[in-house]
Amino acid sequence: MSKITIDRYDLALLDALQRKGNATNATLGEQIKLSASQISRRIQRLEEDGIISGYVALLAPAALGLGVTAFAQVILESHGDNASETFESAVAAMPEVVDCYSISGDADYMLRILVPDLASFSDLMMKSLLCLPGVARIKTSIALQTIKQTHVLPLGHLTQPSKPRQRVRYAEN
Repeated sequence: MSKITIDRYDLALLDALQRKGNATNATLGEQIKLSASQISRRIQRLEEDGIISGYVALLAPAALGLGVTAFAQVILESHGDNASETFESAVAAMPEVVDCYSISGDADYMLRILVPDLASFSDLMMKSLLCLPGVARIKTSIALQTIKQTHVLPLGHLTQPSKPRQRVRYAEN
């Protein structure tokens, strides 16, 4: 894994792109105090280095009729590679499951699920998730209110002295 060095302009560019990914290079240049061509070269380098992994439009779930957000902690019966692979493949094919994490603690996986209503959630649980081979238990919680939800990654740690295992290094210049 090669080291990547970014400077204050890269950091400002990454922050700006996280907040408004469809901003033009000219707009970003005005904001960051670089030319549009410099912005373009920096973006290309950040993409090639794998720091920028893609671009998306963030949709409003409630506006699209997805009014229920649920979290499910899944506990598998066994912990072999086959059981995990089977579960992960099945979950990857479920569009309602928007996030799936392998976790430490009492459960094996944490899922974030978006569905139109409680009836849809019940159907997903009873007809899909609970029927998956290897699932021992599922503990669920329904979100009552969204307090904070962001796609913006914290970047402040990059300006701190480098840790030996950190792939991205900040160079102040």
